[in-house]
Amino acid sequence: MSDTYRMTIAGLERELIRCPLNEKTDIAAFIMFSDVELTVASAEELLKKCPEFDVILTAESKGIPLGYEMSRQSGKPYVVARKSVKLYMSNPVAVTVKSITTATEQTLYLSAEKAELIKEKNILIVDDVISTGESLNALEKLAENAGGKIAAKAAVLAEGDAAERTDIIFLEKLPLFFK
Repeated sequence: MSDTYRMTIAGLERELIRCPLNEKTDIAAFIMFSDVELTVASAEELLKKCPEFDVILTAESKGIPLGYEMSRQSGKPYVVARKSVKLYMSNPVAVTVKSITTATEQTLYLSAEKAELIKEKNILIVDDVISTGESLNALEKLAENAGGKIAAKAAVLAEGDAAERTDIIFLEKLPLFFK
């Protein structure tokens, strides 16, 4: 069995490292950090598929490059849900999430100022990979708690069963590897 998985994403060939999720399953690690070419191409292709929106919302940290680039290309603002309360954040809105790629439960936060930016706006939620959907659900709840309306949910890749969902927009399917 190979230690990598080769796939085409937004017209670009990439080789993803396979990592053990548990003793029965491996996942292919999709990391956009430092891959500017892939980030730009993925943002461009996703924007072609997305409906009208006012603000992009993503989670710290792996969704940040995609959120930034989609913001740059669309001219729409983006907001990052933070994993901890920062000193500059007043009256944060919070939700809790347990993702497949994090060892423990995490909380996502928006400052009152960022929540106000989302209020009564059409929100495009973006992430690098949707797998279990827990991070996506947390972002959706966070946006709704801040008074935003979800325009769409999008990711570069949909992993495993997420690829069968009809409520998300994605570029490619990412398989799980069963041992």
